[in-house]
Amino acid sequence: MPYRIRPDGDFASEVRQVASAQLQRAITSLEHQPDGLHEAIHDARKKFKRLRNLLRLVAIEDRETRRTENARLRDTARALSTVRDATALIESMAFLADHALNAEEKATVALARQALTERRDTLASQESDLAEKVSGAILECRASLVAFASLDLPSRPRPTARLLAKGWKKTLRKGHMALATCREEGHGEAFHDLRKAVQGYWMNLLLLRELWPSAFAAKRHLAKELVDILGHEHDLTLLIDHLDHNPDLLGSGEACSHLLAMIIRQQQELRRLGLDRAGKVFAEAPGTEAAIVAALWLEATSG
Repeated sequence: MPYRIRPDGDFASEVRQVASAQLQRAITSLEHQPDGLHEAIHDARKKFKRLRNLLRLVAIEDRETRRTENARLRDTARALSTVRDATALIESMAFLADHALNAEEKATVALARQALTERRDTLASQESDLAEKVSGAILECRASLVAFASLDLPSRPRPTARLLAKGWKKTLRKGHMALATCREEGHGEAFHDLRKAVQGYWMNLLLLRELWPSAFAAKRHLAKELVDILGHEHDLTLLIDHLDHNPDLLGSGEACSHLLAMIIRQQQELRRLGLDRAGKVFAEAPGTEAAIVAALWLEATSG
C-alpha cells in the first residue's frame, strides 16, 4: 500500500494499513537485503522516518502510543546509523565536486572522499554486532506492528478532520518557528530543525494528496526541492563538525583549509537558497492551511 490515506476509506483502517505496509517493507528489506546490508538499513530508516511522521499527524490524542512508538522507531534507527552516517559524509563529496571551481578544488575533494571512504570501511569492519542490531530492529518492527494495530483513532468525519487539522497545524508551526530562528540566528541546528519540519510537511502532503491532487502536488514539489537543499546543507554541517574533531583527516592543514573554504562557500549558498524557498513553502499561516485541510477532508467524506 502506498504512503497515502484515502478519504473514501475508514480512517483508522487506512492509517493502520499505511503503518503495516511501511513496517512490513522495512522487515523485508532487513531480512532479504536485495541491494546489500547497508542499502537495506538505509531503506528501513527511511520507513521509520515516515512512520514517525504518521504518528505526529494522526496520534495527537493517543499520546502514550505516540510517545512509546516514536521512541521505539527513533532508537531503532539510531542503532543502525553508524555506517549510514559515515556514508552520508562520502556522498556530500559528490555535491562538492559538482561545485568545485578549479582543478585544485577537485583534487581536494577527491582526497577527502578517499579519506572518508577509508573511515567508513574501518567503522564497518569494527561494527561486529551489526547483524545482531539488524535482528533487533526486525523484532522492534514486529512489536510496532502490534502497537499501530491498537492505535486509538476516530472514525467519524468531523473528529477526523479536527485531528488532521491539529496535526497539520503543529507541523506548520514548527516550520514557521524554525524559519524564524534561521533568519535571526542562522546556526546549523536551526537549519536542521527547518529541514525536519519541511520533511514532515512533505510527507503530510504525500499522505493526504487525494484531498487536492493538483495543489498538493505543486506544494510537494516545492517542499521536496527545499528538503534536498537543506539535506545538502546538513551534510556539510556534519562535515564541518567532523573536520573540527579530525583536523588531520586530509593529512595536511592546507588541504583541510581548502576543503573547509569550499564547504563554507557552498553552505552559505545553500542557506540563502533554503531561506528563499522556505518563505514560499511556509507562505500560508498554519491555522489557515490547517482549516483548509479540515474542510477538504469533510468535503471528501461527505458523500
